Amino acid sequence: MPGKLTTIGFDADDTLWQNEQFFRLTEKHFATLLADHGEAEHISARLLEAEKRNLAVYGFGIKGFTLSMIETAIDLTEGRVPASTIAEILAAGRDMLGHPVEALPHARETVERLAGAYHLVLITKGDLFDQERKLAASGLGDLFDAVEIVSDKSAATYARIFGRHGSPQTSMMVGNSLKSDVVPALEAGSWGVYIPHELTWVLEHVEPPVAAPRFRQIVDLGELPALIESIGKEG
Repeated sequence: MPGKLTTIGFDADDTLWQNEQFFRLTEKHFATLLADHGEAEHISARLLEAEKRNLAVYGFGIKGFTLSMIETAIDLTEGRVPASTIAEILAAGRDMLGHPVEALPHARETVERLAGAYHLVLITKGDLFDQERKLAASGLGDLFDAVEIVSDKSAATYARIFGRHGSPQTSMMVGNSLKSDVVPALEAGSWGVYIPHELTWVLEHVEPPVAAPRFRQIVDLGELPALIESIGKEG
């Protein structure tokens, strides 16, 4: 039987702080570097194909993105890409790994408000070092009771994590990706709260599960405390 909400999971990238905008800016720079080999739209499409192929090998994050850019450059130039261009791609990847953390609106005040009243778990996928760096730079790390950096997010992932920190039925996952944050959490028996972000990666797009009784959508993190309060009244 569903119980009182005890645990709240938060996605990190593009839920608590900006992330995808740095990928988009780097992608534009990459297209400029290879402008002699095609239009920007074509180059971006080829890069996306490489990213899709490489997800199972490199996983999510900047390092895999950088390797996919290098692979795409080699492919587009038929192996003739200059070493100087490869060096520029690597430099762009390093710049991404050092970008400052820009919190999204209401992130800090919402997490601070919920800390202590609920068991807060940061659940993020991507490169371990980069995610740890961003969490430390965000200044939010001390507000979370646990941090889970995973290779992917599935129903089994949420069942395992929420099982360790309560139960899936008394947990909620909050994030900007329907595919990674919301749908699999719902499948695990948890609440799934969707906060759209205008730059969510195309590979994270799926149809909103509007028929799911535990699905909710809000405009930004500022609406989360009131939503949680209303869910508590429902219970």
